[in-house]
Amino acid sequence: MTQFTTTVNGEPATLELDGHESAVDVVREQLGLTGTKLVCAGGVCGACTMQIDGTPVVGCLTPATALRDSAVTTVEGLADGDDLHPVQRAFMAHDGLQCGYCTPGFVVDAAAFVDEWREVNGPSEPDRHTIADALAGHLCRCGAYEGIYRAVAGACRGEHDEPGPSARVDAEAKVTGAAVYTADVFPTDALHAVIVRSPVAAADVGPTPTDAAPWVVDLLGEHRSVTYAGQPIAAVAAESLSEARRLASEFPIEIVSKPFVTDPAAARLPGAPAVHADKADRRAAPNAAEGVAFPARWSGNVRGPVSVRYRGMTANRRIERARSNGDPGLAELELGTGVQLHTSFEPHCTVADWSDPDKLVMWTSTQALNHVHEELAEHYELDATAVEIHADFVGGGFGSKLGVTPDMHGAIQLSKVSRRPVRLVLDRREELTATGNRPGSASDISLLVGDDGSFEAMVMDGEAHGGSAINGAYGILAALTYRRAPKLTRDRDILTNTPPGAPFRGPGGPTAAWALESAVDQAAHQTGRDPLELRRTLDRNPKRIALYDWARDLDVWRSRPATGSEEGRFRRGVGVAAANWVYNLDPATEIEVAVHDGRLVVSTASQDMGTGSKTVLANAVAEVFDTEAGDVVVRMGLADGVRPHGPVSGGSRTTPSIWSTTIEAAEKLKAEIGSVPSSEHDGMHVRVVRAKDSRRGLRMNLPTSLEVGRGFSGALHVSEVEVDTLTGKVRVLTVFGGIAVGRIHSPLTARNQCEGSIIQGIGLALYEQQVIDPHTGLTLTSNLEDYRIPQLGDTPEIHIHFHEEGWDHVPGGGVGLGEVATVSPAASVGNAIFNATGWRPTHLPIRPDRVLEGLR
Repeated sequence: MTQFTTTVNGEPATLELDGHESAVDVVREQLGLTGTKLVCAGGVCGACTMQIDGTPVVGCLTPATALRDSAVTTVEGLADGDDLHPVQRAFMAHDGLQCGYCTPGFVVDAAAFVDEWREVNGPSEPDRHTIADALAGHLCRCGAYEGIYRAVAGACRGEHDEPGPSARVDAEAKVTGAAVYTADVFPTDALHAVIVRSPVAAADVGPTPTDAAPWVVDLLGEHRSVTYAGQPIAAVAAESLSEARRLASEFPIEIVSKPFVTDPAAARLPGAPAVHADKADRRAAPNAAEGVAFPARWSGNVRGPVSVRYRGMTANRRIERARSNGDPGLAELELGTGVQLHTSFEPHCTVADWSDPDKLVMWTSTQALNHVHEELAEHYELDATAVEIHADFVGGGFGSKLGVTPDMHGAIQLSKVSRRPVRLVLDRREELTATGNRPGSASDISLLVGDDGSFEAMVMDGEAHGGSAINGAYGILAALTYRRAPKLTRDRDILTNTPPGAPFRGPGGPTAAWALESAVDQAAHQTGRDPLELRRTLDRNPKRIALYDWARDLDVWRSRPATGSEEGRFRRGVGVAAANWVYNLDPATEIEVAVHDGRLVVSTASQDMGTGSKTVLANAVAEVFDTEAGDVVVRMGLADGVRPHGPVSGGSRTTPSIWSTTIEAAEKLKAEIGSVPSSEHDGMHVRVVRAKDSRRGLRMNLPTSLEVGRGFSGALHVSEVEVDTLTGKVRVLTVFGGIAVGRIHSPLTARNQCEGSIIQGIGLALYEQQVIDPHTGLTLTSNLEDYRIPQLGDTPEIHIHFHEEGWDHVPGGGVGLGEVATVSPAASVGNAIFNATGWRPTHLPIRPDRVLEGLR
């Protein structure tokens, strides 16, 4: 044991080392300064940035011994008491954050840059390249880069030297490190737990030896087989994390390997190893999309087809006739997409305390707080009020945290057997392997347009490559877009021994748009039509038609080159793609508005994973009472069987579920107490269940309480790219995003969501792809060095336009946007590359080698 002293945030501190701890380990665990985050553990993401003697360093690669006799500054030490650093104020004002998990690292590094910039250059603005270069070691999975650019530029200009407005009500907690996420919870007497995972892609597994460690629980269940490398088998706990990891690595369990298949093309062949060998395994297969799985036939590893037909025989006949006639209006393409990983920066993690047999208390990183509470209470046969689940701050999810996960069961069961709190946090390798993905795909699409641009027919066959998961259907989404015409879509799942897919922002949407929008673009090219005007002719959604009218007046669209006309090394192109999405809501949503200590308080058992739900609640109450959102206390992140039912953050249902309900509750309370609450009104409250739409939708009996409302939201993305024909590198220069979701209840956070959707779409289009070792089934892209997500320097200039009409029948006048804003960015980038080069990209990601091969 080594002991030494240092100075942290101006205060003396004594640190004790007993091994090879990193700086981030001791700062978080010994000093309790959890604003510094551990994400990649490889010096790639910057979330653990701290300053040592004024110089920013990444704490995960810095040995703790480097802190000896140094002046250490973490995000908690940037402010001077209540006086925030200008960079912190700037991030709050420009909404340079979403979930906030990466924010402290950005803020610490940006503060050093801004201080130095202003000392040398005075209050002036650096260009985007300079800012990107200064913060090149930082990543944001939410994609809040445009807000970060605006924040750093504003701080350099000196615009935030004094206190100012904040875009979201929880921003100060995030920029100061005060926000406590599940991964920041360290009970003093907690055991540390690790999941034992399968080292092989397919195997029969023997009984879990419960005496192999001080505390062991089984996670595999009665079906003693594994279908992918990394699948949870058991969980072990020990007094230290290092000891728990050792026990997991040496866990003596019988594993009998079986033949496996990782390539979808091989998986569909007769005689291929069966991923799910019997009906029981098939029924237990993970679901790659939110909702029930459509019933379908199985044939080996092929599940389906699930068909959507509207005059399907007519569609086939028209396509065949056009093919035989060489009709230029017939566009036929074979397209594919790679597997995109969620990689939320706060990993899946749970801290469970069942030391009291009559009370389970749990902290967990989830986007389905109320649903998880209900499911766990039922599973463990506890009264709802005997289960208390906290998710005060959630560091992203993107669909991967919509249900009960193995880390929850592992921590809960280990706490039950040990009667102590248990902390189970996945590392980045686990997060990139076993927590979900957007399934890859292979699509054959035939689209026929008439001489007048009419929609004549579409036939589409789609394969979802969701590993061991089912229900990766996306053809149905393509069938719902554009006018009613003869259409036939057939969806199939091709099962492999690879990690299972999970819901991922707009499940199936970007995949469907990649196929459909590429085909529409190709049809426009073959018939000599303007791609925007062809879409306008094909469409009947008035909201999207308004977006087409907006887009055709953009200078970037008017000045686009003729397809393939650019010459020289660098070639510019502009592409467009449209999006369609259903309007969802949670009809069981409840909101309580009350007065406590003379202040307005709004409560619901939901969570905010960076989407801005807390701010939406505060804005609604503030609007009714004519006050500031910052004056409203928001209580989210707790489900205890007493708090009002709250929606999950998924399916774009949160905002339309909570806004109008909050308005109604606030208006009823205001009618009772008048316009100004005071301490004499303490205890007064109103609880309201969500108001119904004037036109009812389709009620779906799902565990997460979902109703599909009337109408479709829309989006349109226009992307400008530059293609380097020497290296094959594609750079996205500018993106215009038009979003038609009705009234925007929180403009800055909504814009941030739409900008982040574009960033994730660029990742899908150009960079992101899970890679599996075909010989072992192991995930090779298991760190943030090998799994490439967009960086600050990859961010184009982004302009968002909101069309706020067309949703008068919806209480509150607006619907969700998280999904629809994600569907079409990748397709617009692909179409822009075609415009620049005359070469049609058909497979995502559009890597430089694929560009060079295509240009040859």
